[in-house]
Amino acid sequence: MLLENLSATILFGENFAKKLPPLSKVLIKGPIGAGKTSLVQGIGKGLAIKENITSPTFALSHHYSSGTKPLIHMDLYRLENDLAAKELFLEEEEELSISEGILVVEWPELILPLVDFYWLIKIDYAKDAGRFLKIYEPKSFKRL
Repeated sequence: MLLENLSATILFGENFAKKLPPLSKVLIKGPIGAGKTSLVQGIGKGLAIKENITSPTFALSHHYSSGTKPLIHMDLYRLENDLAAKELFLEEEEELSISEGILVVEWPELILPLVDFYWLIKIDYAKDAGRFLKIYEPKSFKRL
């Protein structure tokens, strides 16, 4: 799917959020600047989150509870240690089960062995302009 600009990316996220049931996990892969956080902003908009959604690159995770469902937004870009990433993910996954919200993870590569049944979104630069997005519906991707 081609997303022509920032507005299209946010609109996609907004519409996508409306189909996410509680306890959904969404993993977003893509290069720096491809629009991962913009997509999450759209998801927040679709969940009627009132807070300003920003990248949690340095905080590692942000929690937003003002919407129709709580949103937990993680960014694992800065983590090089897979043990630290896994510990943080397990803590946030436990919080997800309590809040019955939505969990979105940017840069999920270090935690993939732990995650089962999730949406996977790959976003990348389009050849001429905009972004190209590919979405994989939930199924068990868990590695044994």
